[in-house]
Amino acid sequence: MATPHLRGTLDAQEKRASAYMQETTYDVIVVGAGFAGVACAQALARHGARVCVIDRKRDLGERLHTTGILVAEALHHPCLAGLPAALVRAVPHARLYAPSLRSVLLAAPGYRFYTTDTPALMRWLGEGLVQRGIALRLATPFRDAVREGAHWRLPGIGRARWLVGADGAKSRVAARLGLGQVDRWLQGVEHEFDGVALREPDALHCFISKRYAPGYIGWVAQTPTGVQAGLSRRHLPGSTAVPDIDGFLRHTAAMTGLPASRRRDSIRAGLIPCGGPVHLRQRGRVLLAGDAAGMVSPVTAGGIHAGLRHGSAVGEAMARRLQHPGEGDVHVATDAVPAFRTKRALRWAFDHAQFDAPFDLALRTPFMRRLAEQLYFHQRGHGVPEPDTGVPVQHD
Repeated sequence: MATPHLRGTLDAQEKRASAYMQETTYDVIVVGAGFAGVACAQALARHGARVCVIDRKRDLGERLHTTGILVAEALHHPCLAGLPAALVRAVPHARLYAPSLRSVLLAAPGYRFYTTDTPALMRWLGEGLVQRGIALRLATPFRDAVREGAHWRLPGIGRARWLVGADGAKSRVAARLGLGQVDRWLQGVEHEFDGVALREPDALHCFISKRYAPGYIGWVAQTPTGVQAGLSRRHLPGSTAVPDIDGFLRHTAAMTGLPASRRRDSIRAGLIPCGGPVHLRQRGRVLLAGDAAGMVSPVTAGGIHAGLRHGSAVGEAMARRLQHPGEGDVHVATDAVPAFRTKRALRWAFDHAQFDAPFDLALRTPFMRRLAEQLYFHQRGHGVPEPDTGVPVQHD
């Protein structure tokens, strides 16, 4: 008869063996069910690859760190094909405010921004993975990956020939497996107000202010469900400063019509990469995608469209390697990495030469208006059609 100590040891060994036997072998395991992870998984599945997506959340609509504001091109990505119209709202203009709250209305012919019901959008993306035969395992955090021959093994999860870290700017995959990590940040916070209407709902309201948003901007926008108002600022290592969003909302209430006394219904916050792509995005058969790879504009901090594009490119490249393994395993998605040279230069200027008074004066000039429209619309406003979501997108 086994001693209690030996019996406990045998029980532990049996549990480990049982977990190992239950582990499934995939072609690719994607860590993170955000925009980049979903795009990567769907691209692989279109080529017949066996894919598993894991995410530490129990509900993909909880604990969000994204504004959910889309540029028009994002809605033409295959991942968003068939997106229910109730989840998005077209916003045709951007109103840019100087620190004095003087403003200009910016637009480009045929162009729209789109705000979203972001929690519902993320849940819809997760449902799409399952409908495409992709294994989605929620409440499954990444803890470790061990190399076993030609496969990565994630204990208790499965084995795969390739591993993708699409697990956000503070990627555990990158930290655990020695890949590049994001080291320059903005710190953002956003409040949501259900059932509220702005005075000018068809504009994305953007506020320049060194006092409230050093290094970035504040924003207020109408969404399909109400209003979202956010503020982001440069984040310095060791700093305890946080965005003063309550002060910002009081400061801008007269411009937006959002009552400063209105209590928020939900909040989201987090760090936003702003240093451009990390240097080591791939190591053997493990790659980073989206925010984990630094695929976020250094100036606008827009990462959804870049994440969708990069996730798809990584997935397509891995699918080719799976179909033609003799071609090698290195640099599978180099062409999908933007240089961001101009935007990095603008980021430097924003970090080191942001002054309120000159901007107040410059905003009155035609040159600054053209520059702002170029920054916001960046050649996108040339007849970009409405997204094909099946029914008209919500307007007021």
